[in-house]
Amino acid sequence: MATTDASTCTPQLRDALRCAASALKENGPRFALAGSYALWAYGAPEPSHDVDLVVAETDVDHAVTALADAGFIIERPPEDWLFKARAAGVLVDVLHRINGVPVDAATLDQAVQRDVLAIRMPVLPPTMVLIQQLRSLGEHHCDFAKLLPAVRAVREQLDWDAIRKQTDDNDYAVAFLVLVDRLGLTRQ
Repeated sequence: MATTDASTCTPQLRDALRCAASALKENGPRFALAGSYALWAYGAPEPSHDVDLVVAETDVDHAVTALADAGFIIERPPEDWLFKARAAGVLVDVLHRINGVPVDAATLDQAVQRDVLAIRMPVLPPTMVLIQQLRSLGEHHCDFAKLLPAVRAVREQLDWDAIRKQTDDNDYAVAFLVLVDRLGLTRQ
Protein backbone atom coordinates (compact mmCIF):
# COMPACT_ATOMS: atom_id res chain seq x y z
CA MET A 1 0.00 0.00 0.00
CA ALA A 2 2.92 2.35 0.50
CA THR A 3 3.05 3.18 -3.22
CA THR A 4 -0.68 3.98 -3.46
CA ASP A 5 -1.48 7.65 -3.01
CA ALA A 6 -4.10 8.75 -0.49
CA SER A 7 -6.61 9.93 -3.11
CA THR A 8 -6.97 6.43 -4.57
CA CYS A 9 -6.71 4.68 -1.21
CA THR A 10 -9.43 6.60 0.62
CA PRO A 11 -12.44 5.24 -1.34
CA GLN A 12 -11.08 1.70 -0.94
CA LEU A 13 -10.56 2.25 2.80
CA ARG A 14 -14.11 3.53 3.12
CA ASP A 15 -15.44 0.47 1.29
CA ALA A 16 -13.42 -1.85 3.52
CA LEU A 17 -14.65 -0.05 6.63
CA ARG A 18 -18.28 -0.27 5.46
CA CYS A 19 -17.95 -3.95 4.57
CA ALA A 20 -16.16 -4.94 7.80
CA ALA A 21 -18.55 -2.97 10.03
CA SER A 22 -21.58 -4.41 8.24
CA ALA A 23 -20.25 -7.97 8.53
CA LEU A 24 -19.52 -7.58 12.24
CA LYS A 25 -22.88 -5.89 12.90
CA GLU A 26 -24.78 -8.67 11.12
CA ASN A 27 -22.80 -11.80 12.04
CA GLY A 28 -19.96 -10.93 14.35
CA PRO A 29 -19.24 -10.09 17.94
CA ARG A 30 -19.39 -6.63 19.46
CA PHE A 31 -16.80 -4.32 17.98
CA ALA A 32 -15.88 -0.64 17.85
CA LEU A 33 -14.16 1.63 15.38
CA ALA A 34 -10.77 2.68 16.77
CA GLY A 35 -7.59 4.47 15.75
CA SER A 36 -7.41 7.29 13.23
CA TYR A 37 -10.76 6.44 11.63
CA ALA A 38 -12.40 6.80 15.05
CA LEU A 39 -10.90 10.27 15.34
CA TRP A 40 -12.13 10.96 11.80
CA ALA A 41 -15.66 10.09 12.93
CA TYR A 42 -15.32 12.96 15.44
CA GLY A 43 -13.97 15.45 12.89
CA ALA A 44 -10.25 14.72 12.41
CA PRO A 45 -8.70 14.44 8.94
CA GLU A 46 -9.38 11.17 7.15
CA PRO A 47 -6.55 8.63 7.40
CA SER A 48 -5.05 7.01 4.31
CA HIS A 49 -3.30 3.94 5.69
CA ASP A 50 -5.71 1.40 7.23
CA VAL A 51 -8.83 0.89 9.30
CA ASP A 52 -8.65 -0.17 12.96
CA LEU A 53 -11.43 -2.05 14.68
CA VAL A 54 -11.39 -3.59 18.14
CA VAL A 55 -13.09 -6.73 19.43
CA ALA A 56 -12.92 -8.40 22.80
CA GLU A 57 -10.02 -10.81 23.12
CA THR A 58 -12.50 -13.63 23.79
CA ASP A 59 -14.30 -12.91 20.49
CA VAL A 60 -11.39 -13.10 18.04
CA ASP A 61 -12.43 -16.39 16.42
CA HIS A 62 -16.00 -15.15 16.00
CA ALA A 63 -14.74 -11.95 14.34
CA VAL A 64 -12.39 -13.92 12.05
CA THR A 65 -15.30 -16.10 10.90
CA ALA A 66 -17.61 -13.13 10.29
CA LEU A 67 -15.02 -11.27 8.23
CA ALA A 68 -13.88 -14.35 6.29
CA ASP A 69 -17.51 -15.13 5.46
CA ALA A 70 -17.83 -11.55 4.16
CA GLY A 71 -14.97 -12.15 1.72
CA PHE A 72 -12.01 -10.78 3.65
CA ILE A 73 -8.71 -12.65 3.47
CA ILE A 74 -7.56 -13.21 7.05
CA GLU A 75 -3.90 -12.92 8.02
CA ARG A 76 -2.45 -13.79 11.41
CA PRO A 77 0.77 -11.79 11.78
CA PRO A 78 3.46 -12.64 14.35
CA GLU A 79 2.09 -9.89 16.61
CA ASP A 80 -0.33 -11.65 18.92
CA TRP A 81 -2.53 -8.66 19.63
CA LEU A 82 -4.36 -8.37 16.31
CA PHE A 83 -5.35 -10.05 13.09
CA LYS A 84 -5.55 -8.49 9.66
CA ALA A 85 -8.42 -8.67 7.21
CA ARG A 86 -7.77 -7.73 3.57
CA ALA A 87 -10.24 -6.86 0.86
CA ALA A 88 -9.27 -5.46 -2.55
CA GLY A 89 -5.75 -4.82 -1.27
CA VAL A 90 -6.99 -2.73 1.66
CA LEU A 91 -6.11 -3.58 5.24
CA VAL A 92 -8.42 -3.70 8.23
CA ASP A 93 -6.57 -4.29 11.49
CA VAL A 94 -8.72 -5.98 14.12
CA LEU A 95 -7.10 -5.47 17.51
CA HIS A 96 -7.96 -7.48 20.60
CA ARG A 97 -5.23 -5.96 22.79
CA ILE A 98 -4.24 -2.31 22.84
CA ASN A 99 -0.84 -1.42 24.27
CA GLY A 100 -0.77 -4.83 25.94
CA VAL A 101 -4.19 -4.46 27.57
CA PRO A 102 -6.90 -6.92 26.46
CA VAL A 103 -9.98 -5.39 24.88
CA ASP A 104 -12.98 -6.42 26.95
CA ALA A 105 -16.64 -5.57 27.40
CA ALA A 106 -15.74 -2.52 29.52
CA THR A 107 -13.69 -1.10 26.65
CA LEU A 108 -16.49 -1.70 24.17
CA ASP A 109 -19.05 -0.25 26.60
CA GLN A 110 -17.30 3.14 26.29
CA ALA A 111 -17.95 3.30 22.54
CA VAL A 112 -20.51 5.81 21.30
CA GLN A 113 -22.96 4.97 18.52
CA ARG A 114 -22.27 7.25 15.55
CA ASP A 115 -23.19 7.33 11.90
CA VAL A 116 -20.02 6.58 9.94
CA LEU A 117 -20.30 6.31 6.17
CA ALA A 118 -24.07 5.86 6.53
CA ILE A 119 -23.67 2.95 8.94
CA ARG A 120 -24.52 3.28 12.62
CA MET A 121 -21.61 1.77 14.53
CA PRO A 122 -19.85 1.99 17.89
CA VAL A 123 -16.86 4.34 17.90
CA LEU A 124 -14.34 4.62 20.72
CA PRO A 125 -14.36 8.13 22.23
CA PRO A 126 -11.64 10.54 21.11
CA THR A 127 -9.99 10.81 24.54
CA MET A 128 -9.62 7.02 24.73
CA VAL A 129 -8.25 6.83 21.18
CA LEU A 130 -5.70 9.59 21.77
CA ILE A 131 -4.55 7.98 25.01
CA GLN A 132 -4.05 4.71 23.14
CA GLN A 133 -2.14 6.45 20.37
CA LEU A 134 0.06 8.38 22.79
CA ARG A 135 0.81 5.27 24.86
CA SER A 136 2.02 3.55 21.68
CA LEU A 137 4.69 6.21 21.05
CA GLY A 138 8.27 5.12 21.57
CA GLU A 139 11.73 5.29 20.12
CA HIS A 140 10.75 3.13 17.14
CA HIS A 141 7.48 4.94 16.42
CA CYS A 142 7.13 8.60 17.27
CA ASP A 143 5.33 10.52 14.52
CA PHE A 144 3.89 13.71 15.95
CA ALA A 145 3.12 14.99 12.43
CA LYS A 146 0.28 12.47 12.04
CA LEU A 147 -1.15 13.20 15.48
CA LEU A 148 -1.14 17.01 15.35
CA PRO A 149 -3.84 17.54 12.68
CA ALA A 150 -6.15 15.05 14.39
CA VAL A 151 -5.66 16.62 17.82
CA ARG A 152 -6.17 20.11 16.41
CA ALA A 153 -9.50 19.01 14.86
CA VAL A 154 -10.94 17.27 17.95
CA ARG A 155 -9.27 19.28 20.73
CA GLU A 156 -12.53 20.57 22.24
CA GLN A 157 -13.77 16.98 22.62
CA LEU A 158 -10.71 15.79 24.56
CA ASP A 159 -10.39 15.41 28.32
CA TRP A 160 -6.89 16.81 28.69
CA ASP A 161 -6.60 15.99 32.40
CA ALA A 162 -7.40 12.32 31.75
CA ILE A 163 -4.96 12.24 28.84
CA ARG A 164 -2.16 13.69 30.98
CA LYS A 165 -2.84 11.30 33.88
CA GLN A 166 -3.02 8.19 31.72
CA THR A 167 0.09 8.93 29.66
CA ASP A 168 2.42 10.52 32.23
CA ASP A 169 4.61 7.40 32.33
CA ASN A 170 5.47 7.69 28.61
CA ASP A 171 8.12 10.33 27.91
CA TYR A 172 7.16 10.52 24.22
CA ALA A 173 3.54 11.20 25.12
CA VAL A 174 4.61 13.83 27.66
CA ALA A 175 6.74 15.52 24.97
CA PHE A 176 3.76 15.55 22.59
CA LEU A 177 1.56 17.07 25.28
CA VAL A 178 4.15 19.79 25.94
CA LEU A 179 4.09 20.57 22.21
CA VAL A 180 0.28 20.76 21.93
CA ASP A 181 0.14 22.83 25.10
CA ARG A 182 2.71 25.29 23.71
CA LEU A 183 0.73 25.43 20.47
CA GLY A 184 -2.35 26.40 22.49
CA LEU A 185 -4.36 23.34 21.52
CA THR A 186 -5.18 22.36 25.11
CA ARG A 187 -6.82 25.66 25.96
CA GLN A 188 -10.62 25.65 25.99
